[in-house]
Amino acid sequence: MTVTAPSVDQQDQREPRPASGARGRLLRLVPAAASALCGVLLYVSFPPRTLWWLALPAFAGFGWVLRGRSWKAALGLGYLFGLGFLLPLLVWTGVEVGPGPWLALVAIEALFVALVGVGVAAVSRLPAWPVWAAAVWVAGEAARARAPFGGFPWGKIAFGQADGVFLPLAAVGGTPVLGFAVVLCGFGLYEAGRLIAERRRTRSVRRAAAAAALLSVAVPVAGAFAARALVSDAAEDGTATVALVQGNVPRSGLEFNAQRRAVLDYHARETHKLAAAIKAGRVPRPDYVLWPENSSDIDPFAYPDAAAVIEQAAEDVGVPVSVGGVVERDGRLLNEQILWDPVKGPTQTYDKRQIQPFGEFLPLRSLVGAINEDWTAMAHQDFSRGGKPGVFTMDGTKVGLATCYEAAFDWAVRDTVTHGAEMISVPSNNATFDRSEMTYQQLAMSRIRAVEHSRTVTVPVTSGVSAIIMPDGKITQRTGMFVPAYLVQKVPLRSSTTPATELGVLPEIALVLVAAGGIGWAVGSGLRARRAGDA
Repeated sequence: MTVTAPSVDQQDQREPRPASGARGRLLRLVPAAASALCGVLLYVSFPPRTLWWLALPAFAGFGWVLRGRSWKAALGLGYLFGLGFLLPLLVWTGVEVGPGPWLALVAIEALFVALVGVGVAAVSRLPAWPVWAAAVWVAGEAARARAPFGGFPWGKIAFGQADGVFLPLAAVGGTPVLGFAVVLCGFGLYEAGRLIAERRRTRSVRRAAAAAALLSVAVPVAGAFAARALVSDAAEDGTATVALVQGNVPRSGLEFNAQRRAVLDYHARETHKLAAAIKAGRVPRPDYVLWPENSSDIDPFAYPDAAAVIEQAAEDVGVPVSVGGVVERDGRLLNEQILWDPVKGPTQTYDKRQIQPFGEFLPLRSLVGAINEDWTAMAHQDFSRGGKPGVFTMDGTKVGLATCYEAAFDWAVRDTVTHGAEMISVPSNNATFDRSEMTYQQLAMSRIRAVEHSRTVTVPVTSGVSAIIMPDGKITQRTGMFVPAYLVQKVPLRSSTTPATELGVLPEIALVLVAAGGIGWAVGSGLRARRAGDA
């Protein structure tokens, strides 16, 4: 019988043999510690920091700890990576309600990352494995964006790249393509380093593997530079002068609207200041004014005093005002944007469609109440979902609306553009989350959406940070936090569509199929190898 020695590549794919003694125990902890630290490194790459490039070494390290691992080891290592990333990223979810909901959310979301780790480990044995592995990551993000309870896409890799060189790829295929490019480049860097080390050790390396590693790094970078041709802030349909009003709130946290009508009065007062500045010639007259989500803390359709305050503000500024309010209609509670004309009054409405679980509706209400009755008391009635895309016609301009949390969902922004929006507004209320990083993370999402659909994006926020974003993703004006302010600017209007807008969900479906094909190939190869070994 002839015995063939295993190749270097086969040896590299084996689980490391455990060393003995205290040194062995420490060595076994190295992959676990490295995986968690790589997750922390990925978190540091996200806003408000501009260290987008740290995502590349984070995924290079993740590739190193996963390559060739068993599924059990990969599950644990992936979970640790998810904890290292999501624990600090989502800490804002517990600012006002304590650590329980924050830890529960992270524990669930990290399970998706753990399963991604299993997939990456499986495909790491395939040729050109960084491609398959990056597709597996995108498939994990696609699953997180849909389940449970409607999904939670916060932490998509694309949302950390608003200041990065890969940003133009958002116009090619949206957040899935942008995220795929970043992850592919990170895994490719590890594979290139591994092959360099192998060449030094054996003085040879397979050309196909070297070419695949090189292309995994070069293609995303080259593609990003080529995609810059899709990014433009030129006006195609003229311009509009838009004003954003940030009225501020009497207090931060869950009780931001505890004082009746205070939030509404704050926004009306700032609008009157804007009107005075227009009359004095200090700022140009806007074509329309955008107020934030929840800028009217009482229902203007139910309370005449609230309607009178809005009417006076609209009449004073002399142009339509988009007002955010909580409205009860036909027994349904709605998070609604209301277009208030200075002459005609309320003319159009948009009801938020992607409502926030455990914020605007409470899944598993009886179970949550058994754990903590205060949580069910705070959300005593669930919000209802709207059914139609939000596009207001304001002084002849079509303005798409994606209310706050909706900015995280690809479909909720895209269909405003496919329904004719020439610019996009993301009215938001971040007062609940105090001065946490949540505001900056959400602002970065709006910057990605601007490039993805080549539209000006405005972000009016009750307490900040409000901003005006050009179609190239650059912020031209912004406010501070917890200060009253208004912004006025002429912005370009655009009607052309990017490949990302035209393709919609297709790039994500294609990458999920690639991931499924890679995992199927890896599992099939493993089964065939096991049968051959048994024979």
